[in-house]
Amino acid sequence: MQRSQESRPRGRSPFVAAFLSLLFPGLGHAYAGAYHRALGFAAPPILFIALAAGLALRAQPGQLIGFVLTDGVLPGVLVVDLLFLLYRLIAIVDAYRVTAFLNAMTTSGDGRLGRPRVALNAISVAGLLAVILVMSGAHLVVAHYDLMAEGALDDPCVFLSQDTTANTNCDTTSPSPSDSGQASGEPVDTPSQTDTPPPVRNSDLPNVTIPPWDGTERLNILLVGSDQRPREGTFNTDTLIVVSIDPTTKQVAMFSLPRDSWGIPMPPGPLQQAYGSTYNAKINSFFTAVRNRPDLVPGNKNTRGYNGLKEVLGNLYGLDIKYFVEVNFDGFKQVVDALGGVTINVQVPVTDDQYPADTGREARIYIPTGIQHMTGAQALVYARSRHESDDFDRAYRQQRVLTSLREQADIATLIPRIPQLLAAVKQTVATDIPKSELAKLAGLAGSVDTKNIRSYVFAYPRYGTQTPPSAPIYKYLPDVSKIRRAVANAFKVDPQLEDTRAALGQENASIWVLNGSGLPGQASTLAAYLAYYGLNTSAPTQRPNSAGLSGTRIVVYNGAEANLTETIAFLESKFKTKVVLKTDRTVSADIIITITSSTPNYLAPPSN
Repeated sequence: MQRSQESRPRGRSPFVAAFLSLLFPGLGHAYAGAYHRALGFAAPPILFIALAAGLALRAQPGQLIGFVLTDGVLPGVLVVDLLFLLYRLIAIVDAYRVTAFLNAMTTSGDGRLGRPRVALNAISVAGLLAVILVMSGAHLVVAHYDLMAEGALDDPCVFLSQDTTANTNCDTTSPSPSDSGQASGEPVDTPSQTDTPPPVRNSDLPNVTIPPWDGTERLNILLVGSDQRPREGTFNTDTLIVVSIDPTTKQVAMFSLPRDSWGIPMPPGPLQQAYGSTYNAKINSFFTAVRNRPDLVPGNKNTRGYNGLKEVLGNLYGLDIKYFVEVNFDGFKQVVDALGGVTINVQVPVTDDQYPADTGREARIYIPTGIQHMTGAQALVYARSRHESDDFDRAYRQQRVLTSLREQADIATLIPRIPQLLAAVKQTVATDIPKSELAKLAGLAGSVDTKNIRSYVFAYPRYGTQTPPSAPIYKYLPDVSKIRRAVANAFKVDPQLEDTRAALGQENASIWVLNGSGLPGQASTLAAYLAYYGLNTSAPTQRPNSAGLSGTRIVVYNGAEANLTETIAFLESKFKTKVVLKTDRTVSADIIITITSSTPNYLAPPSN
């Protein structure tokens, strides 16, 4: 009887082997049965991935970003990417060839039936080419990201040089043919608000050099939000926030100066000689006033205006402001969108019936309280609206936006949005931070305590006075001594205390403390204690009618309670009593506190 012929073993697919090697080098070889070769191809990437994962797990996000920004890392990433591309290409082609050869060996009975011949299948070869294209595409995307990042870091209009010989023109305030001339709906502040521009001096100032940050001293960076008007030739710096970081304690403070601040003291030297002891115009016009004055401020045409702001605000705060970062308002929207939006806890609703919309017309906007996720355009509205509030409230909102962005930015969010973010940065950001310092600053930013940021807005009435509504030009006149004292003690004050002061100061309740205790000076002592918490208090000498009053009485007059929720809650908590509501148009104060002998004898701590 004839024995049945044994069936030949079925060969492995070279295309499947190539595809598996696309997923990870060595998998295709293992599929083909070439296990030693599989281990040889898999070992290097496994070791590399294990090392990289170990470093990434131990590092903070800021340290990872700092590492990427270290000189030579981005070019190194490109080289590694290309080498890995070549390595994977070899692994894929080798897996295909080995599988095809083993199939041929099986067909030839390990050579007993003749010399093995590797058959080329057109469909299989096309599949191999497709696998190579897919793999190459992924590496080309990484290379593209890397080159984009290098391009942003090398952009002379992002990282501005202080060299006076630099001739790169990054001027965004000059009219251009593409400018629509569309107004943004807010008044333009120009240096013409001063009496007469100071005469030009005989010689230009020497070039400015910025010593690198030593990593131990307090680091101060000026954040500038600019309203650029190319057709008007102005550049209003409507947002001026100095971020101060203590690298030892990792504490952060933010200081906001309202854009309408008037009479800011000039530092000794050319600026004081030119303008006098103070700058008699709104501070948001100072950039335009000095940007073309090399005789007053060192630097070049791209950096001089920022250098002037750093010098003036540094003198005001008693700080050495080392660097600046500027973002224009239109670009701010792009940055926020590139980050996927921002989630903000809106503490006070924002209503504005006259907000200047992109159409050139006024629009009504309303942002309710609560957790709100905002696009870039919505975040800009939240940060800029002021018609139904004021510049002081707007400054608080701007700080809240910055804090929210910092807390929500993480590596997982940033990686897929790298192209949009880099494009937005190149179009909208300018800074004088040296590229060599980026890694160190990124590491510091990743380690700071953003949960307890000390937030200061040098607003009326706590930090200055303002002109009456009838005045032809609105002026906010900061109290320089109070501002300097607050800056000096920023890291000595409990951040919760500062938050309480800010909330109570914003409501600006007018409070009288009347002495019904019979103890001389007790009302003045209590008024000083309440003023320590940011309340606007005074102690008139008039005697109250306290007959039959056994405890502290707090009366809120004429509907003021609608706007004084924080103040009322604070007073009720301190004095363990409920307020009484009353209407009496003869009373000019919002709240009158009548104390008795049973009122706690609160004392304000000694001033720092």
